[in-house]
Amino acid sequence: MQKERLYEESAISNRSRTEEKFSLFYKILAIACFAVALFIASFAFGYVPEVLHTTVADDGTVNVTARVFYLLTYFAVIVLVFGMGWIFWVIKNRFNVSYDYTFVEDELRINKVYNGKKRKYITTVKADRILQLGWVDSDAYRRAVQGLGGHKPKRFTPNKTPAEDKEFYYILVSSSIEKSIYIVEARQMLLEYLVLAAGKTKLERK
Repeated sequence: MQKERLYEESAISNRSRTEEKFSLFYKILAIACFAVALFIASFAFGYVPEVLHTTVADDGTVNVTARVFYLLTYFAVIVLVFGMGWIFWVIKNRFNVSYDYTFVEDELRINKVYNGKKRKYITTVKADRILQLGWVDSDAYRRAVQGLGGHKPKRFTPNKTPAEDKEFYYILVSSSIEKSIYIVEARQMLLEYLVLAAGKTKLERK
């Protein structure tokens, strides 16, 4: 019985410690904005009835303009502060991002990881879909990019330069619709597993 081929590796940001602090900073800002928005909203049960009461004249007529202005201003502040919190929450996810590569049998699964906790599935590269693979710093890679018809390669690494003992590899894959190039940052072992699954003829030398 053939033993299952399994290999796991991660591409972690070279600035992970610094980016972790940035992520925490924006997270604190987001939570603070959510708390302020909730605090302002807690006065709604008292503020709204007061506005409805004060915008009614002694003769019973309603000052619609004043009523709408006060209510819109109040709720606009809540939405604005909450919106700022949401923006800060989104921004925090741009820092301390890493990628997990899991090779199982004949496919490579790629996940995006936020702050080492939240995982988001990105894609699965099946060996029979691989047309070509090799090193990013090669002529073969540049020719492969030119063949995409203007589409840019998809980078599944947070770094501009590879970490120690790692290199940038490209994987040219095909689907029923188009061709795509995926860039990963890994040790040579991952490349060897991909070559073993896809076949030696798919590997383009430097």
